[in-house]
Amino acid sequence: MPRSNAIGSEHARFVTLARAVREAIGQDHRYAHTLGVARLAARLARRHDEDPARARLAGMLHDLARLYSSERLLAECAARAMAIDAFEARHPIVLHARLGAELARERFGVIDDGVLQAIARHTVAAPDMTRLDTIVYLADALEPGRTYAERETFEALAFVDLDAAMVAVLRSSLDYLAKRDLEAAPQTLAALSTLELRRSRRSA
Repeated sequence: MPRSNAIGSEHARFVTLARAVREAIGQDHRYAHTLGVARLAARLARRHDEDPARARLAGMLHDLARLYSSERLLAECAARAMAIDAFEARHPIVLHARLGAELARERFGVIDDGVLQAIARHTVAAPDMTRLDTIVYLADALEPGRTYAERETFEALAFVDLDAAMVAVLRSSLDYLAKRDLEAAPQTLAALSTLELRRSRRSA
């Protein structure tokens, strides 16, 4: 297939997916965020030798359950026999990531385990993040619709060094929670600890 036709087909598939996601989400603000995440994820993927189509797909589908109520999140996870840990039980909002991965599989036919894992980990992270996981996590945290002071600095860093950007974003998030006396997810703390250890070993 000529390259121009392949690009046209890819664009058509993306437009079809975007329309379906917009209908599934049902809110303009959340949809705009989703597009921002998908686009930034694809750009980061190109920069770091990941497949931009996989990153874009994960970005487009990462927030399918974000607007669900706590009650609905708990109920839908229970209906799928998904294990819920103590932190998730206290803060059901974080379940939207893992439930979103299930919805991506069920409603959008995603069978790529790497894409599904990136969706599932985009909120609280994990100590063993893949490069795709990291790209989607950072794209969610750094998409241009977010307006916190360090966003542009962290985004620029992400195009240079994914691990350094993850450390910066995780530290910023944990600092935000600490200042408000809010609980941090154990997975987030473990993710930061793992990254800091890895970076210290590299610089030793």
